[in-house]
Amino acid sequence: MAYTLSVIILTRNEQLHIRRCIERIRPIATEIFVVDSCSTDGTQAIARSLGATVVEHPWPGLYAVQLNWALDNLPLTGDWVLRLDADEYLTDETLQALPAFLEGLPDDVEGVTLRLGRVFLGRQMRHGLGTIRLLRLFRRGRGRCEGKLMDEHIELSGRTVDFDGTFFDHNLNDLSWWTRKHDGYALREAVDLLMANDATSKKRLYRRLPLFWRAAAYFCYRYIVRLGFLDGREGFLWHFLQGWWYRTLVDAKVLELRNICGGGVEPPKAALRDYLRTKGILLPDEH
Repeated sequence: MAYTLSVIILTRNEQLHIRRCIERIRPIATEIFVVDSCSTDGTQAIARSLGATVVEHPWPGLYAVQLNWALDNLPLTGDWVLRLDADEYLTDETLQALPAFLEGLPDDVEGVTLRLGRVFLGRQMRHGLGTIRLLRLFRRGRGRCEGKLMDEHIELSGRTVDFDGTFFDHNLNDLSWWTRKHDGYALREAVDLLMANDATSKKRLYRRLPLFWRAAAYFCYRYIVRLGFLDGREGFLWHFLQGWWYRTLVDAKVLELRNICGGGVEPPKAALRDYLRTKGILLPDEH
């Protein structure tokens, strides 16, 4: 093949997902690197048995810092770099079409976006959110992960193109794991909202809406206006938990942080920094 592709997968205790992730991407990958944060469940052994190069690096507390460390320190040789989480995978159609697409790209294209698909409780979510595209493929040496606590994106200076392909976020853990994970996410997203670390116009609009009302409105928009109800019971649970419960939890933490850090609409950054340190969380500029 004319192109070469390096794959980076960040892991910690991903025994449930790592085999699926590696086996699906392996046919089109030149090399696969698993950057593991001291897993204790056999993740590293599984990855090595499937031909991946495993590099252990302690978790620095922020996804962006770990990914940028990988970009700076791994012996990457691919023309292109693909970032995947262990619970993600490309569809068969994407795997078949992507190599020829990459080979045909002009030199001024530095990044490629893919459509994000989601599977929840075993069912693909087809309604409610519209098309979401994420930049997961970029030329080696051109991309960096932006420094945010949540929803980090790859930043490029050059041109980005859209590819007609999909990758799925399909986590196999149970709902107890899911809710614990999102409780941790909520604090980080609350900080990003308070610090206005929300570059997109949609997030800026959402930030201006009243607390708690905006979570309810967001659920109604997804579940009713965007026809999320067509995905059955799983669709209701997905949009309720991810679109209403989680967003309400974020707003509750926004209110809590305002009270803890001075009571203002935008608490002083120093006060936020001090409180987050008690939770073992560092702001991006502290790394």
